[in-house]
Parts: sequence; C-alpha cells; structure tokens
Amino acid sequence: MLQHNKWFFLTVFFMWSFGLFAQKTITVHDDKAVLPYVHAHFYLLPPSENQEWGYLSNQSGELSIPKYLQENPKTRFVLKLSHLGFESYQDTFATLKMLPNQIALKADEAALQEVVVSAQYLPTSTAKTVHKVEVIDAEKINNMAAVNLRDLLSNNLNIRLSQDNILGSSMSMQGLSGENVKIMIDGVPIIGRQNGNIDLSQINLNNIERVELVEGPLAVNYGSNALAGTLNIITKKTSREKYSVYLNGYSENIGTYNADAGISFAHKKHFLSLSGGRNFFDGWNPSDNFWPDFKQPRADSTRFKNWKPRTQYFGRAQYNYQFKKLKLGYKAEFFKEKITNRGRPRAPYFENAFDDYYYTTRIDQAVYLDGNVAKNKFINITAAYNYFNRKKNTFSKDLTTLEESLTENPSDQDTSVFQQWMSRGNFSKSNSDDWFNYELGYDVNIETARGARIEGQQQYIGDYALFATAEMEAFEGFVVRPGLRYGYNSGYRAPLVPSLNLRYVLKDFTLRASYARGFRAPGIKELYFYFVDINHNIVGNQDLKAEYGHNYSLNLQHRKSLGKNVFVKSGISGFYNDINNLITLAQIDGQEFTYTNIGQFQTVGANADFKLNWKNLDFNLAAGYIGRSNQIEADEVSRKFNFSPELTSNLVYKWQKTGLQAAVFYKYQGRLPNFVLVNGSVSENFIDDYHTLDVNLSKSFFREILGITIGMKNLLDVQNVNANLSAGGAHSSGAGSVAVATGRMLFARLNINFSPSKLK
Repeated sequence: MLQHNKWFFLTVFFMWSFGLFAQKTITVHDDKAVLPYVHAHFYLLPPSENQEWGYLSNQSGELSIPKYLQENPKTRFVLKLSHLGFESYQDTFATLKMLPNQIALKADEAALQEVVVSAQYLPTSTAKTVHKVEVIDAEKINNMAAVNLRDLLSNNLNIRLSQDNILGSSMSMQGLSGENVKIMIDGVPIIGRQNGNIDLSQINLNNIERVELVEGPLAVNYGSNALAGTLNIITKKTSREKYSVYLNGYSENIGTYNADAGISFAHKKHFLSLSGGRNFFDGWNPSDNFWPDFKQPRADSTRFKNWKPRTQYFGRAQYNYQFKKLKLGYKAEFFKEKITNRGRPRAPYFENAFDDYYYTTRIDQAVYLDGNVAKNKFINITAAYNYFNRKKNTFSKDLTTLEESLTENPSDQDTSVFQQWMSRGNFSKSNSDDWFNYELGYDVNIETARGARIEGQQQYIGDYALFATAEMEAFEGFVVRPGLRYGYNSGYRAPLVPSLNLRYVLKDFTLRASYARGFRAPGIKELYFYFVDINHNIVGNQDLKAEYGHNYSLNLQHRKSLGKNVFVKSGISGFYNDINNLITLAQIDGQEFTYTNIGQFQTVGANADFKLNWKNLDFNLAAGYIGRSNQIEADEVSRKFNFSPELTSNLVYKWQKTGLQAAVFYKYQGRLPNFVLVNGSVSENFIDDYHTLDVNLSKSFFREILGITIGMKNLLDVQNVNANLSAGGAHSSGAGSVAVATGRMLFARLNINFSPSKLK
C-alpha cells in the first residue's frame, strides 16, 4: 500500500516526429520503486473543440499521442491527468513541445487507502460510492494480528459473533443471522454453509489485500443471501515489485502454532504469486495452565477439550496477464481442515471412548477478465468452480490398545459434498464527466449437493439472473442509482429485486439514503433434506418460498482535513429491516420436523462513529443500538423491539524515530434479549453482555524486512457468558452459558518480507 505524505511522480515522455506516431509513457514512482502505473487517465482537450480525447495507460504505461495533435503541433490544449487515490492535475499549454517531462500527482490522503470494487463500475474511492462501504485494509489486519476472518470481525460494529466449538464461528449483521450475509472472495461466493452459516475461522487472511464490507442488501448485484450485508475479501493480484518473498510465523500460549509463506513475480505484462501455510491448534480447556506445561499428564486425563483441536492446510496460486487494455487472471485455492473431538473415557472402567473426526476440503478456482473495451466502456467477467466436502466419522476407541472402529449407528457417519459453478459479468459505461452511466449484467449459479441425508442422494438448484443499474447525476453533487434484478430459479420462485440509492455531496458532507429489497433463497438442505431414523425425523420442504426483506437506510458522513497532519471523519446512520416468509425448522406432527415459511422479523438500529488521523495517531470510536422484533413479540409481548447496545474503539500510535507501534482494540457487546415460542408459550432468551480488549506492540527492523509483534488478546479473560436458552415452558429459566473466547491469550508474530525496493 502506498504510504501517506508521499509524493508519487507521473513522468510523461513524448517523442515527437512529423509523420510518425509518437508515444507517451506514464510511470509512477516513489522513493522505493519505478514501475508503470496502470490505468492512469490521460486527457487532451483543445479549447476550440467540444470533444476531448481520453485514454487509459496500458500495463506498460504507454499511450499514443492523438493523430490530431501530431498534425497540429502548435494547437493550444489542456492536459488533465488523474488516478484513483491521487489529486487530479490540470494545466494549459500553448504548444505540444511545452509539455513538462515530469508531472507530480499528490496522494489524496483521505481516499488513498479506501478503494473498493464491490458493486462498482470501476475501482472507486469510498467517498464517491452511493453505498456506504467500510474498508478493512491490510494495515488493520496486521495491526490486529488477525489470523482468520473471525479475528478480524471481532472489533466491528453491527457484527455479533457466535461460537460452536465444532461447527466453528458464525456471525450476525444488523441483527440478522449469518444466513443473510453474503461472503465472497474476489466476488465468488463461499459455499459449504453448516446450519446456514459459513465457518469464519476457515477463512484465512494470508495474502489478503483488504475486506470490503457493505451493510444492507446488495441483492441486485449478488443475489441470494446478500440481505443483511456483503463481505467481499479481496486478494492481492498485483505488485509494484519485480519480485517479493514473505514468511510469517504466529504462536499463542494456548497451543496455536501457525506458519505461512509466499512468493510473487511481476515482469512486464505478467504477474504470478504462490502462497501456502499450516495452522495448528492443540485444543483448550478453561483448566489449562496459562503457560504451556510440557510435563507428561496422567493418561487420558486431558484428551477431552472444550475447544476442539484443529489443523488446517491452505494454498493459493494467482496469475495475471495484461494484454492491451484487458487483464486476464486465474486463481486456484485449496483448503483442508481436520477437527478432532475426543470423548471422555466412559464409565465404569474408563477404558474406551467415542471420538469424532470432522474433515473439510475446499477447492476453488476462478478466471477473471476485466478492462477497457472502448472509450469509457468496460467489462468485468468472472467464471468459477467451487468444491466443498465435509465428512464426519465417529469411532469407538479402545484406550488400552488404541484400536478404533467405526460405530454402527448410521447417524454417526455423514458425508456432504457441495459443488458450485458460477459466472457473473457486467458491461458498464463509466465516465466521471457524464451525468449518466450504466451497468448491464448477468449472474448464473448452479449448485449441487450429494449426501446420504439429501433426498435422492443428490439434488441441484440453478439460478439465472439479469440485472441492471444506472447512475444519474441529477444536479451537481446529487447522484441517483436505481437497480433491478430479474431471475429464474429451478427450486423456488425467485422474487423481483429492485433497489434505489441516493447520494448528495455538499462540501465536506455526504448524505446517503437507500431502499433495497433483498432475499434469502431456500438452501438445498431446506428443500431436500431427508434424515429419518429411530432418533430423527426431519424432512425438507420443496414448497418453500424465498425469504424477502425490505431495507431502508440513511447515513450522513462528514470528512474534513484540518491542516497538513490532521484528518477527521464522523457519521451517523440508521437502518430498518423488515423480513417476510422467515424459514424456520418447525414441529408439524409428533416428532416430525420440517422447514416452513412462518412469521416476520424486523430489526432497527442507529450508529455513530468518529475517526481521527493525527500525525502518528489513528483513533476510532463507534457506538450502535440494535433492536430485534418478530411476530411473537408483536402479538404477545408489550415491548415490540428488544434493544442491545454496542461500542467499539481502537487506537494505533507509531513512534516514527524508533519504528515502535502500539495498538489497542476494545469492544463492548451489550446484553442480547429475545423472545421465543416454547411449547406454545412465550419465553425469554438472553445472552449477557461482555467486554473484550486486545493490546499489542510491534516493531520493524532492517528497512522493514523483519517485523515482530507481541501482545495479548482477550486481556479481560472472557471465556463464557451467562445465557438463558429457555429450555422450559413459559417464563422458565434454562440457565447456562455460551462460549465467547479461549480466555486470555499471549501471542507473538514474526514477519519476514523481502523485495528489491527494501534494499534501496
């Protein structure tokens, strides 16, 4: 990432010769590297003409001078240069020969680190998007020492994390469950939901450039599940270095030992990167010593773990090729995980136990094509294949001989396989000087599922959609963006999905308002699940309708630069979600259960946030208040909404002379109340509030080749919090607790990052 307070130079070379086509080479460079700057905008506008010539630099930074100017070298003209993340340059020259050889573009301090691509025609600064988009960049990922997506989202407002020590971590956003959150990597949806949720701890953050987070529906562009919000994880696809090598090591006192490495090459029109690693967690119990104890424990006394041991292997390969003004890319990712759930020795002789093993395999491949196809015309096409396999085996283990055998109960063994073929593409016309721009696109998703608990052993769902959006600047500063998605689905009736976004900019203020309809499609499990034995009777429902919801949001943001070294950003926002046709597993006859569309669900919330960048200090503070309601509450409980507060804050300070950096991350998660229907009566659920606090110190050495971070996560030692899960009848109190974290954790991280520029 480019650093603040740096000047980046665009050098413009013109070779003039009458009768020949001269070329102009655009190069961006700082004090570390000199490499072509791709897609810099270059405009020449003769004052006497009504039309200007506009071009994008290619991968080599080369442009051809318009023939008109070659034939009229004395024509007076205006030169305009711009690039995302930089302040624009414009000047008037009497003749072509008077062009300077070097033109400096100053970095836009406010926008440089906040560039997004999710649901955009082109990469766009967050200040110019009609959606409210939050960017979690690589700097924050490093500051938090985040290993996976669960670690990273633990400090975000409006996101609440839940933990199942076998199924992993899940999330809710804007008070809606993780089933309503679309999670993608480079625009490709992640498959393999367990009970409707993606395990966030399976999504590693090695070689990640940033995470783009949009709250509220993006269903027009991304279809099902993008109702509460969308997370788009952007991997690193380019480099300004000819080559670079990195190696990371990470360890926690609770038995975590991780390592990953990567290498990348950039040569002219080619870019190649390879990375991979291993994460290992030995499991944890609240009774474990803070410092690892290497003494030999009594046999089988520590085999059971509250937090289950897991081992992960992962790898990624990325290749890009730039030809003319188009970029072609290919990416392949591999992930394999094993979770071990060792049972307690069984009475009366404690000589055997039941052990569960959960194996997950993910294989993802994608091809990308994007770029400029004509003046101000762009395409962006993605085609991908995703494979997900989850297998569960239960063994009876003899603890004296260590022999084990599969148990005979059919419900103890299960294998589920999901595959997805998808393609999404759009054609857009985008010109910042025009009042009207548009986008036309298609979205195809075909998903199959195989398993013993799927009716007929195998089922598939096909979803085919067309969508269109437009951006119209009604008057200066006021942009209107309507959108519409029409789809056909082989498993259910797909709803028509409209949206309307408004943005008004007045000096340092930006007002955004939106209405959007989102939906959650019934999953293959909800449509075709079949699990009937002596202990279970659960069947799917092929008559299910899609959940659909209406989202209304309003956001006012203020951005201001207070002098050379001070930048502030603040905002207030509110949202309202109204969900219909809620899909729920319900008891229909005796012990028979099925999925049905029942009830409504609403959430409402308000947020306020403040950010300060002052010299070497970054400070963020945000607060939220979210209310949840459903039909049960509206009909039988006097208070319709049950509210829960949140507060997050983080502070990062760097001492420039020493290179030492300190970071503090805090979150307060308020008490979560709810009402549910148990045995025909209304009962109250709640999860108590809690605080989390992470602190760390980091320092780089040898021109930032070596980096060391030490710190403590969960400094307040939150492990489990009280919860009433309402196991009884009306007003009963099913006391219990829910897991939050593995107690206080001391960690250390070592980073080695080498590239030629670090030696200059």
